[in-house]
Amino acid sequence: MFFYRSKQKNNQNSENKAYSKKQKIWDIASILSLVALVWFIQNAQNILRNTKYLQVSEDVPPLVMTTGDPHIRALMRTISASESSGKNTYALLYGGDHVHDLSQHPDQCIPIKTQVNKGKCSTASGRYQFLTSTWLEKASKYHPNPYETPDGVIYSFKPEYQDIVVYRWLKDHHQWNTDILTLLKKDRVEDALVELSGVWTSLGDGIEDNLMTPFLPKLYRKFLAEELASMRRVVKN
Repeated sequence: MFFYRSKQKNNQNSENKAYSKKQKIWDIASILSLVALVWFIQNAQNILRNTKYLQVSEDVPPLVMTTGDPHIRALMRTISASESSGKNTYALLYGGDHVHDLSQHPDQCIPIKTQVNKGKCSTASGRYQFLTSTWLEKASKYHPNPYETPDGVIYSFKPEYQDIVVYRWLKDHHQWNTDILTLLKKDRVEDALVELSGVWTSLGDGIEDNLMTPFLPKLYRKFLAEELASMRRVVKN
């Protein structure tokens, strides 16, 4: 009987040791899984941002306008990368839909469903997401080809005119608290973006940052290199 009980006790001890070993393995696996989950949660936004950066850096179309200073041109592409990246951006409405008629600003007020302006609506349209009021104000200063109608002056919203109006606006140092072009030529792109963030609120010091906001200086420098290379090709030819 004693031998049987000893054997039974040894078997029980062996089972307990095996269970304890399995439990330790499960505990370690659980801890590692928890650590991995915490790391993923903490880094998910960075992962999304990097994915978005790689996509956008290859997906920002060139300007329709073919002339102009490469620094301003690169800045325009940077603005559109943050505000309206993707295909057919010149016809883009706030919210993601597109329009077909660009004979003038679409002036469609789309409900805002997120962030600080939730509950309001936005008329932001085109590659640079012009509000109707801003477009009419700036087009009256910089549009090269307005035309009169019985109902008033019309400013075509076609792609080349969107580019021209934004280009002239950015280059006009009287419109800003500083000379944007001078900042860009000194490679102070972060300061330039802050200056513009009151108009384009995703540029880094505004109220509506997005996944692209942290990468905008890097994107600008990439676009500038492309614009300078394109300019050298034109001069060479």
